[in-house]
Amino acid sequence: MKRKCRFFFAVLLILCLVTGSVATGEQAATNKTTQTPSAKPSPSATPAPQKTEKAAPAPQFQVDAKAAVLIEASTGRVLYAFNENQPLPIASITKVMTMLLVMEAIDSGKIKPTDTVTISAYATKMGGSQVYLKEGEMFTVEELLKAVAVHSANDAAVALGEKVAGTEEAFVAMMNQRAEELKMKNTKFLDCTGLTDEGHFSSALDIAIMSRELLVNHPKITYYTTIWHDTFRDGKFDLDNTNKLVKRYRGATGLKTGFTNKAGFCLSASAEREGTKFISVILGSKSNDARFSESARLLDFAFSNWESAAIEKMGLQAGIVKVKKGVATEIPVTFSENATVVVKKGSKGKITETVEVPELVNAPVKAGQPIGVLNIDLEGERLASIPIVAAKDSEKCSFGLVAGMVADRWAKLFVK
Repeated sequence: MKRKCRFFFAVLLILCLVTGSVATGEQAATNKTTQTPSAKPSPSATPAPQKTEKAAPAPQFQVDAKAAVLIEASTGRVLYAFNENQPLPIASITKVMTMLLVMEAIDSGKIKPTDTVTISAYATKMGGSQVYLKEGEMFTVEELLKAVAVHSANDAAVALGEKVAGTEEAFVAMMNQRAEELKMKNTKFLDCTGLTDEGHFSSALDIAIMSRELLVNHPKITYYTTIWHDTFRDGKFDLDNTNKLVKRYRGATGLKTGFTNKAGFCLSASAEREGTKFISVILGSKSNDARFSESARLLDFAFSNWESAAIEKMGLQAGIVKVKKGVATEIPVTFSENATVVVKKGSKGKITETVEVPELVNAPVKAGQPIGVLNIDLEGERLASIPIVAAKDSEKCSFGLVAGMVADRWAKLFVK
């Protein structure tokens, strides 16, 4: 115990000696460990996304499109950018947000993949790519989601929007609200399909943001976005993936194509190799082939030059901290989460990790209370930080508390 506690205890002990004797003692360990953290290759399991605020790098080469961006998926770090904030028509890439809201509804329990959707007259009136739904037909959420993810079916997208929100208008309001929550600053949705060109827009960076949200927090979507060929309506209608990279590019996981005369050829493409994931966005490409070749070029650039590393620390002990005026004179502290960083290929061995915790904190201390931080750096650049928290409580020492402790010891000694 600290001096104040020992004083209180000594006074009470003297009083106790008048009527009897008592033996008591308390020891506190004073070991403090220093760990040398190490970075590991990023595992296939998706870590919690790390929010980064890094300026977009200057383009290192020209992409044949109106706008483009390349990010690492786990961290959101921008690795290439060209006109990334320019608002542009995006056509069916709109359906990335549609799929995101549907997956959020599924994962929250609001709807189930097996739920039945009755097709409305309004949903049957969509043009463009469709699976030719008829009013009154019934399909499951999963069947319609597959039609959207693989075939980019506009009628299926509207039917899903109506299932989630009641009407397409209400669903579009949800889309815009979600875009605002994700800090998509150059986006406005007018429908859930992308059929509207005028006044309906987004930017390459905003598309990367919502694509990342979908892939990282709802990875089951890749089950649908990687289907190359399937059927709809009991095998009567063929579904062929509009994203040719699914078949042509190693590690492709999606995500969504888009085309109108005004938007040009667009693609949000994602790929994963050895646990490292990238997302590229191409807007306003001049041809169908060009959007795929330019997307592949961006992804090749990413895989050739960058890799992610997982810093797996959550729950591990980060040291021991002394507590001033605390019942527990010292407490263990632990790392509260993991982190993922993206670095130039071959530089993972240069990552440094520094534990910063004070030698002494004041009581009271609550379990989970932030105590320090683990800083993860590479050649002077801060890549990430992991909070270090108290692993247990330490109440503030007081006369009443010590009196209670003595009474408890007396009870244990003399009461059988």
